[in-house]
Amino acid sequence: MPVDFPAWDRVYAFYRRWRDTGLIAEFHDRLRVQVRGCAGRDAEPTAGIIDSQSVKGAASVPAASRGFDGGKLINGRKRHVVVDCLGLLLMVLVTAADVTDRDAACGMLQHLSCRYRKITWVWVDGGYTGRLASWAKETLQLTLDDVKRRDNTTGFVVLPRRWVVERTLSCLLRSRRLARDYETLTASSEALVLWSMTMLMGRRLGRHNPGLHLATA
Repeated sequence: MPVDFPAWDRVYAFYRRWRDTGLIAEFHDRLRVQVRGCAGRDAEPTAGIIDSQSVKGAASVPAASRGFDGGKLINGRKRHVVVDCLGLLLMVLVTAADVTDRDAACGMLQHLSCRYRKITWVWVDGGYTGRLASWAKETLQLTLDDVKRRDNTTGFVVLPRRWVVERTLSCLLRSRRLARDYETLTASSEALVLWSMTMLMGRRLGRHNPGLHLATA
């Protein structure tokens, strides 16, 4: 811990309390509203992008909440995220790596529809199509738009809308604690994702308001 911090167990007690009472998520969401406002957007988004990221699990990750992603050949956990059109986090769900994108999205989309009632359009990749798209349209009135890669393209190609969520996922990996999953509880993994995005949004707000750090010091 930094020398000007209290003992580690007191710091962890505050962190655990904020995690369990939802204060971390509330703080994150309030910052997101401010960042959207600075970008000229309404507080409530009307569209989202969903994707997932598999990361290796450390020895501290119990066997009950870890799995093997056969596509990425990764033993660990998977972060499922929904972001807005600016790449700001709307939802995060951490599961074992062997949980499919469709299975995770089924529960996430229900929660997304209840929490953000203005969202009617979600961009996805091929892993979320099929019966999930039909179910989302009929049950939740959500349109899942599959952003496909053209057959005649070769090499790396920036896909419309999809690049936004991929940029967010790459930003998460720049946080040392998120380079792999070290947490015993998935709730702690989700909280650290929120903290990482909170720091990112704080930097964005600082660029828009250079005197912000002086006003809050």
